[in-house]
Amino acid sequence: MNQSLSFADYAVFIIYFIVVSVYGYTVYRKRKQDEQDAKAYFLAEGNLTWWAIGASLIASNISAEQFIGMSGEGFFLGIAVAAYEWIAAIALIIVAVWFIPVYLKNKIYTMPQFLKTRYNESTALIMAVFWLFLYVFVNLTSILYLGAVAINGLAGGEYLHAIMVGLAVFALFISLGGMKVVAYTDVIQVAVLIIGGLVTSYIALVTVGEKLGISSNAIEGFKVLMTEAPEHFKMIIPKPTAASSQLEIDKYLTFPGLMSYLAGIWIINLNYWGCNQYITQRALGADLQTARTGILFAGMLKLLMPLIVMLPGIAAYVLYQNGHLPQLVGGKDGAYSAVLTFLPTGLKGLSVAALTAAIVASLAGKVNSISTIYTLDIHKKYIQKEAGEKQQVNIGRITVFAAMLLAVLFTWKDTLGIGGVGGFTYIQKYTGFISPGVFAMFFLGMFWKRTTGTAAIVGVILGFLLSVLFNEYAPALFGNDTLLYTAYPNGKGAFEIPFHICMGLSFFFTTLVMILISLAGPKVNPKAFEIDSEMFKVKPQTTVLIVVTLLIIVALYVKFW
Repeated sequence: MNQSLSFADYAVFIIYFIVVSVYGYTVYRKRKQDEQDAKAYFLAEGNLTWWAIGASLIASNISAEQFIGMSGEGFFLGIAVAAYEWIAAIALIIVAVWFIPVYLKNKIYTMPQFLKTRYNESTALIMAVFWLFLYVFVNLTSILYLGAVAINGLAGGEYLHAIMVGLAVFALFISLGGMKVVAYTDVIQVAVLIIGGLVTSYIALVTVGEKLGISSNAIEGFKVLMTEAPEHFKMIIPKPTAASSQLEIDKYLTFPGLMSYLAGIWIINLNYWGCNQYITQRALGADLQTARTGILFAGMLKLLMPLIVMLPGIAAYVLYQNGHLPQLVGGKDGAYSAVLTFLPTGLKGLSVAALTAAIVASLAGKVNSISTIYTLDIHKKYIQKEAGEKQQVNIGRITVFAAMLLAVLFTWKDTLGIGGVGGFTYIQKYTGFISPGVFAMFFLGMFWKRTTGTAAIVGVILGFLLSVLFNEYAPALFGNDTLLYTAYPNGKGAFEIPFHICMGLSFFFTTLVMILISLAGPKVNPKAFEIDSEMFKVKPQTTVLIVVTLLIIVALYVKFW
């Protein structure tokens, strides 16, 4: 097992770097000649094809959070973590059919603009500031940190900060060219990450078969995984009993069985894919059919993701349990890096390129969204109202640089505190403190005309406060067994409610309060969006894509229930 990179590995990585850089620069030069306005820079308005939208959605979504964090959860939980990806595919169908038509019909280009148009400026400003803090200090930092840790482990363990800076600079190079450069380089990035990820999964399966002395065939290797770790191939984590071990309790706290499907995982996915500037920005500049097809294409690609980002984690678990892996560096989040060490010369470089592609694409997409929100929703409105097109683009570029610099400085001393919870769960849990309120505000704002601005402000604040209550204080206040939930010891001498259940409770009570406040307001809301049934009709070819995706998901759940 070789833990260092060879000359051939570096050569493969350098080729990847050159191809992405040259292609990105070519797209930038063409964009600079043809498109001079700010909306072209921030949104690539009207110029993205469906395949570019779909590829960019996946490239921006799949990052160190998935490669490292989800692989770690595969090591810990098994295939149950794939629910995040497969439910995401259904969420993308919902977004394509019902959410995107509302945005496009009302000419929405940013999420704060949605809130201003539908509610009021106060709501938009509150959320714009929040999103900037969330994107910089949770998303950018976690992507940088997890990615740098993974690559550093392969490079010898002595280059963490240099790798962090390198990833940031590479992402800056791409993102300074604007949305069109980000989206079209994402096509290359997603191809590299899928090919490299599939190669890693294949080698992991072959290695499992070889190390356990059964076969060097990938299919046989997969059968070995199912034989050696049958508990890792169950989609539903069983509810603990009095006789359950702490490990079984910890798994349930991370993914509470059927309760996840009643609340948390839907809120996570619908909020992420439907109410998130970072994601929806790819489709907001296109026409409805192009946007829909691109989003559904992304949904089909999501079905592949567990094979790429989760399966290596299960392989690492089996190898670890049978003594073929050393102590994992960084706990379960070290599973993916550990598997990469089994790759032969050259292929290791391809897998590192895939990991880098995922990290850089997500960083570039994230800072582009940060730049868009700050420039269009804060700077242009409140600081420099007379800013022209060129000034807005320049402000956007300065924002890109500032956001990346802050993220690097924030992670420089490893201050994230991810700890034993794992990177993937860390991000899901703490973004989940605000998701119930935000999703309730967007969902009611789109589809219920009575929803008022007052209800929206109360909802987003109440959603956060309730999330804090249920996550941090409810077990101590109400005991560990109530009508609403059952809390379990978290291994630290305290009880804890699974965060998926906390999100469901927060969403339910937030939505209820928002409805009551809105009913007490005016019966006719002049700021309500106009919605008609024609907006939601889909073409036959779109229906086929939806049906095929749903049938595949049903088959997967039947297989691994």
